[in-house]
Amino acid sequence: MTTQMAAAKRGEITEAMRIVAQKENQSPEDIRARVAQGTVVIPANINHQSLSPEGVGQGLKTKINVNLGISKDCANINLELEKVQTAINMKAEAIMDLSNYGKTAEFRSRLINMSTAMIGTVPMYDAIGYLDKKLEDITVEEFLAVVEKHAQDGVDFMTIHAGLNRQTVAHFRKNKRVTNIVSRGGSLLFAWMELNNRENPFYEYFDDLLDICAKYDVTLSLGDGCRPGSLADATDPAQIEELIVLGELTLRAWEKNVQVMIEGPGHVPLNEIQANMLLEKKLCHNAPFYVLGPVVTDIAPGYDHITSAIGGAIAAASGADFLCYVTPAEHLRLPSLEDMKEGIIATKIAAHAADIAKGIPGAADWDLKMSKARQALDWSTMFDLAIDREKAERYRRESSPTHEDSCTMCGEMCPMRLMNKIL
Repeated sequence: MTTQMAAAKRGEITEAMRIVAQKENQSPEDIRARVAQGTVVIPANINHQSLSPEGVGQGLKTKINVNLGISKDCANINLELEKVQTAINMKAEAIMDLSNYGKTAEFRSRLINMSTAMIGTVPMYDAIGYLDKKLEDITVEEFLAVVEKHAQDGVDFMTIHAGLNRQTVAHFRKNKRVTNIVSRGGSLLFAWMELNNRENPFYEYFDDLLDICAKYDVTLSLGDGCRPGSLADATDPAQIEELIVLGELTLRAWEKNVQVMIEGPGHVPLNEIQANMLLEKKLCHNAPFYVLGPVVTDIAPGYDHITSAIGGAIAAASGADFLCYVTPAEHLRLPSLEDMKEGIIATKIAAHAADIAKGIPGAADWDLKMSKARQALDWSTMFDLAIDREKAERYRRESSPTHEDSCTMCGEMCPMRLMNKIL
């Protein structure tokens, strides 16, 4: 077998590249060239048979990811699978299974079999439960075995915090943070390193990791273990040092024809977002950038789908390629089905707004059609075009106007109605 990157470097256009080209209204050759360069990835594990491939990266529409999964406190597999189907119906391009308790293999298998969206995981989360061992007792070979199990199952991309090496840890220790290490995978690896007085196993045995990824064509999503968990910690030495290491690892992965995405912050003030995007693209050789939010203020628990949509729109407009959704439940609990829906809509709005700013071909056409429908007071077409038709129709239904062609805000004084009559 071969990876998408290996085929692209040989000049071959794969079926996945053709599908991505059709979805993006671009030529297959342009997609192939960018996959070969590493500026576009097509996460497509050879064992994920139900996948409808998507491209992530330079010149493509901004994609969104939905985080799901079972935990010790919320271990209902059927409820999570209902969320999976809803996320697919809402056209999320990716789903990450962050399960860390119980029947993780069963959930992952059912998820991959039913999902047309690309699937991501964080094997580090699964290692403790899967191996049923204390963290400090897990061996390097066992960590890699968990990675290979996820790859065999058909996972398309994996978050691996390989950049949190001893050098990065030294920068973390020298530069005090308010919220320390907030990445779950990063904190687990840091603890393992401290308890065993050893180097990060995914950094030390990076070539073995690459061999697994190449075998199944798993895209490496190089995780940001030192991402800032508060505005006060944004763009600090530990974050930037890790980014430098991730850039070096990217080149090593490309040598073995393994596709790479880079993960980014986090909590970032508005005025630092653009600089963070520029740093990633420069230091990581224009590899696609996958960001969580970023959340632009720390004071809004219950509303972090909004704080992250603000940051996500700016990040994507400034170069980020892939947005991880954030829900109203962020920092508070595992998201409910309704939380997930709100998070998806908020993130899709951010992604679309950014695509308009980036000049993605056809992005603004949707908005133009909506504007023309509004001018014509064509409510049926407005609902057809709405990003959340259900909510738009419900609001309209709950407040019926006297004049059917207007709404209860302006009524008879509706400017659209008035101008249509006068002109």
